[in-house]
Amino acid sequence: MRKHSKVALRQQSKDNVTESVADLLALEAPLDYKSSQMSMNVPPGGAAPKTKPEPSPDDEEDGRPAWNNKIEYILAQVGFSVGLGNVWRFPYLCQKNGGGAYLVPYFILLLLIGIPLFFLELAVGQRIRRGSIGVWNYVYPRLGGIGVSSLMVCAFVGLYYNVIIGWSIFYFFQSFQYPLPWSECPIRRNGTLAYLEPECERSSATTYFWYRQTLNITSTIDDSGGLNWRMTLSLLAAWIIVCLAVIKGIQSSGKVMYFSSLFPYVVLFCFLVRGLMLKGATDGIAHMFTPKLEKMLELQVWREAATQVFFALGLGFGGVIAFSSYNKRDNNCHFDAVLVSVINFITSVLATLVVFAVLGFKANIMNEKCVVDNAEKILGYLNTGVLSHDLIPPHVNFSQLSTEDYAEMYGVIKTVRGDSFDQLGLDACLLEDELNKAVQGTGLAFIAFTEAMIYFPASPFWSVMFFFMLINLGLGSMIGTMTGITTPVLDTFKVRKEYLTVGCCIVAFFCGLLFVQRSGNYFVTMFDDYSAGLPLTIVVILENISVAWIYGSKRFMQDLEDMLGFRPYSFYFYMWKYVSPFCLIILISATLIEMAVKPPGYNAWVQELAMERFESYPTWALIMCISLVVAAMLPLPLVFIARHFHLIPDGSNKLSVSYKKSMMKDISNLEDESRFILGKNPSETPSPMPTHRAYLGPGNSSPIELTTTSISSHGYGTSSQTTTTGPKTDL
Repeated sequence: MRKHSKVALRQQSKDNVTESVADLLALEAPLDYKSSQMSMNVPPGGAAPKTKPEPSPDDEEDGRPAWNNKIEYILAQVGFSVGLGNVWRFPYLCQKNGGGAYLVPYFILLLLIGIPLFFLELAVGQRIRRGSIGVWNYVYPRLGGIGVSSLMVCAFVGLYYNVIIGWSIFYFFQSFQYPLPWSECPIRRNGTLAYLEPECERSSATTYFWYRQTLNITSTIDDSGGLNWRMTLSLLAAWIIVCLAVIKGIQSSGKVMYFSSLFPYVVLFCFLVRGLMLKGATDGIAHMFTPKLEKMLELQVWREAATQVFFALGLGFGGVIAFSSYNKRDNNCHFDAVLVSVINFITSVLATLVVFAVLGFKANIMNEKCVVDNAEKILGYLNTGVLSHDLIPPHVNFSQLSTEDYAEMYGVIKTVRGDSFDQLGLDACLLEDELNKAVQGTGLAFIAFTEAMIYFPASPFWSVMFFFMLINLGLGSMIGTMTGITTPVLDTFKVRKEYLTVGCCIVAFFCGLLFVQRSGNYFVTMFDDYSAGLPLTIVVILENISVAWIYGSKRFMQDLEDMLGFRPYSFYFYMWKYVSPFCLIILISATLIEMAVKPPGYNAWVQELAMERFESYPTWALIMCISLVVAAMLPLPLVFIARHFHLIPDGSNKLSVSYKKSMMKDISNLEDESRFILGKNPSETPSPMPTHRAYLGPGNSSPIELTTTSISSHGYGTSSQTTTTGPKTDL
């Protein structure tokens, strides 16, 4: 506003304003309507910049924390997106869905869904500088429930995800022993008689250690069995570590990320080098990368690839938005989106190489054991006359029996005995059968991988490194999850972050006691299946629709040009507008069909049989499963209805601190027929305000785009509105 204008003089004299709006406007320069308004610091009168804009001084002065440097931010995003799923979910999907052929649909869907939606979340967080709740309140208040649902899902996932870190902590400390405690079955004594534990002998030493020594699991979800005190202490340690990492927000978590994000790569490379030196490693890698191209024609493969892309990047959790909200507004978030996505993909492939190199080694060990065990059976049959010595090829030497010799001998015996062959109980001992044993999740990390490490030279060292890597992978994801919870709360309520963080961790620990009962593993499975999958998919498609269709893809592209200094590729326009929503609708439909067809249940460990058995959920557990889905999605309709009928404020006034500060410096407290006039610099023109609803986004049916921003200055009793009207911009 001009220093000597009528308005300024009238303010100084404290007289009542009597001039009409037309008189005021006559004193000002014409207004240019080209700029978009999603950025709260872009001057309404300025044209879109052709070069990268200078960072606003408010970025440093608004009191909002900021990353110390770009490396910390990238490591935080990498640490959040690269998690345990890259190590134990992606390799399993490769093995299950066609080996190397699975990489093709995964990479295609990474381009169509992953990178565009990841870029979208980074952009809105950086542009609006708020957590998930504030961002979606601002873009379209009626869909403000998106942020609340993200927070709910983060809370559910964080509860059971930290339990997995607790398990890793327990195994980490158990690894400082030689031999490793899961290398042999325990010996029981009955007087002078010593015998192996029957449950362990019927399964394996690593399986027994996992189910009995670690979890001490019950045989059904109905039997809680009480708290497992060792897992309770491990969970407490996990929450203490997480609390210390995030207690000061990004100031503390940024430093932790230097180690927690980089150390897993050191371990993976060490395991890869060591694994390639093991016998049979090449068999495992060849098995993994041998493409089964016919698998690419199956719809299930594409659905699982889309789901993996979706969760690998952490879309919908709010952590991505929260991290990017601490960036400067001129940060190149497009480069960040591509870089983090590529790193995530390369990490998944690297982890798959490591896993299959180790599993190939394990498969060779188990196959040799199978040959020895079955050779002893054949010798017994030869000594008792069940089998004739004529069936054994003359070149076979039982003291140095190779897998090829056994396969030849097995084929001869099977051909001669015919129908009575099954009574002998001999196994084929094929390496391919061992490699085809698909193991995922906890079974891969705590059973298959630990069993392979028994045969490593210096096995305790490798075990310590492996579980320390899992702790760091989990910690990076938990930091992002906790940031997705605390940032929206801190933006909404003025509380000290230290108090909020400690309070959240204490509450989460006590809620997490559900998972450290003896039946806790069954609840981990339940939460993993129902608390995140469907709700997160719905959250992300609503994010996509609110930006691309309600706010408008063209306007969003213009906002990105204002922010970045260059216009993103038109590829993103079509992805956000058409392709990504279509793919997400297909994914939601497939998820609903699978939930309807697949019987709800869990794999229970039956002690008497020493094996897993599928059990259906009891009625109370089914209600709990449904409640998890409903609780995560309930904020979406509740907020929509409440704001549609004006039962709660629209939330669009909770803008960034920098915006409020700039407004406090420039706002003119004028009242003329209940309308206010805003001027930010001498070249800007105040404009009369229509009295329609104030939120950013196309909420009317007019062909001319209207953008409205509403600010409530709490404590000053002042509100201000600014509206720009202009033609739609072309792509």
